[in-house]
Amino acid sequence: MSQSGGQQAGNAVQFSEHTKEGDVRSSNLLAAKAVAEAIRTSLGPRGMDKMISDERGEVLISNDGATLLRKMKVVHPAAKMMVELSRAQDVEAGDGTTSVVVIAGALLNAAEKLFGKGIHASVIADAFQQALVQAKAALVELALPIQLSDKETLVKLASTSLNSKVVCDYASVLGPLAVEAVTRVVDEESTNVDFRNIRVVKKVGGLIEDTQLVEGLVFPQGSAHAANGPSFIENAKIGLIQFCLSPPKSNMDNQVVISDYQQMDRASREESRYLLDLVRKIKSTGCNVLLVQKSILRDAVTDTSLHFLAKMKIMVVKDIERSDIEFVARTLGCQPCASIEAFSKEKLGAAKAVEEVKTHGGKVVKVTGVAADTKTVSIFCRGSNQLVLDEVDRSVHDALCVLRSLVKRRFMLMGGGAPEIELALRLAEFGKKKGGRESYCIRAYAEALEVIPYTLAENAGLDPISIVTELRNRHANGDRSAGINVRKGTITDITEENVFQPLLVTESALTLATETVCMILKIDGAIHPPSLLRTPVSFSQQTCCCVGCFFFFPPSIFLSLLWKVLSECLCLYFVLLTTHRSTRYPRCAV
Repeated sequence: MSQSGGQQAGNAVQFSEHTKEGDVRSSNLLAAKAVAEAIRTSLGPRGMDKMISDERGEVLISNDGATLLRKMKVVHPAAKMMVELSRAQDVEAGDGTTSVVVIAGALLNAAEKLFGKGIHASVIADAFQQALVQAKAALVELALPIQLSDKETLVKLASTSLNSKVVCDYASVLGPLAVEAVTRVVDEESTNVDFRNIRVVKKVGGLIEDTQLVEGLVFPQGSAHAANGPSFIENAKIGLIQFCLSPPKSNMDNQVVISDYQQMDRASREESRYLLDLVRKIKSTGCNVLLVQKSILRDAVTDTSLHFLAKMKIMVVKDIERSDIEFVARTLGCQPCASIEAFSKEKLGAAKAVEEVKTHGGKVVKVTGVAADTKTVSIFCRGSNQLVLDEVDRSVHDALCVLRSLVKRRFMLMGGGAPEIELALRLAEFGKKKGGRESYCIRAYAEALEVIPYTLAENAGLDPISIVTELRNRHANGDRSAGINVRKGTITDITEENVFQPLLVTESALTLATETVCMILKIDGAIHPPSLLRTPVSFSQQTCCCVGCFFFFPPSIFLSLLWKVLSECLCLYFVLLTTHRSTRYPRCAV
């Protein structure tokens, strides 16, 4: 009898932090909607930017949803689910990271109203899933097919993605550049884009208009011509090495003691002879351009080795990052060599020209004229400062992701809130045909989709109620191409404005948002660690607790509590002992 009473008391302690269903649901909805509301103003071409400063003092200015949520520090589990939702959208489609969170927030707001009507969470989740199936079918019907050979349409889609970025004024420069990069690495039979074949190189200096596409390689560090080596090589034979052109070091620490100048001269001569032998072996293969991987253990090259390489007319580019080795080898057709014994003529790459070019912000090395069958390109991004340069990098990446979505699924939709308002009307009609509580849930889902055109109009400084009402009437009369023109501040034919978006982006956003919302709705409880183990308790309280647990708790719980008290006593003893020693023997300042 006493043992069963002890078990009941143990369960009472273990689950004392079990939160009630209503409190948990309210907490989850509040936290998730707060995250959605925080980035809702960044949606659309006229969305506002956010400035985030971290602990190190670095400042980030962007309106990209995935970037902002990644930098935000959220604690609530439901808020973390919204961050993961944006990350999943970024992985799947690469664009629409803000829209997916805004849609999820609107669905949660609709679910909260349905809870007020007494509808169960399971009914709401099932109805939302039915609405999602109907919405995806309607999106396929609204979609327009596209061909990868139609570069003009691809530029329109890439420019639509760039119009909502900080660098929107340069969409006419970055959009065609992204299209050209993707079309060079894919063909008509491709089903995906391997971004490992597109290398983005950043260098501070110049203007955004100076961003260019290079059919080859760009090295932002310039060439190592400390000994007046060559800065231009025609018909280059390029070698890629992963070993150092510097005196070798042993595997263990040692010291060499030199007692006179003769020994010093001998050591210097041996070092020069060793480096000269390495350079001669490299020259014997016909190599005239040498790429050296960055080393963290010792110097990759020394002044002596650079002197010998310059005498033999070999151009040197050092500090090649380890992560770029694979791309460099694939572009040039060469093989990286880890030792001088493996370095041979067969492992060299070829290019028509290797040239060091002076630019704003420093010198760069361009490798052009690579083999025609090499499906790799480099994008050389420029910006006046690091903040602008990072935003250019993120914008180019988003444009590339939009084009990748089109390669995966070659359909596009009209933008400007047109597909969302069309889905809202169709789902409202579908909800009317359903009976019972599901009808309320499906119509609430349809109404939640209107948050996209509503937010677009609100962020553009327009009257959202009148704009959405007019847009709804236009679509109800059969005008599917009607959308919000934020530049003119009215409803126009969105196809004439060349505003399009990939089908995969919208479809993925609806799917991920609905799944996340259904998961949040089905959470009805939260169990936290017991307060006894979470909050600090004084030594006297723990002692009394252990004495009382001996009579009321099972032996296992009593032993665990006793072990906790003994552990803290031992830690306290070591702290007092260390303090006593430091007091008796204080450290002297040097």
